Amino acid sequence: MSILFVQERNGLVYVYGENNIQLFSRCGELYGYTSSSVTIKSGNLLHIYNEKGTQIGSRPC
Repeated sequence: MSILFVQERNGLVYVYGENNIQLFSRCGELYGYTSSSVTIKSGNLLHIYNEKGTQIGSRPC
């Protein structure tokens, strides 16, 4: 399932797919997203997650 939209509220990033189904949520600030990944800033790191919520990478920012 691909990522359709992402919303940040109260320090949490919520990721949604088809039919407005929440796929996952993570703590941090939304940095950006595509249909297949979400980048979330936490401290001085950027964490990259796939549409299943699995971390696929990280890097300093």
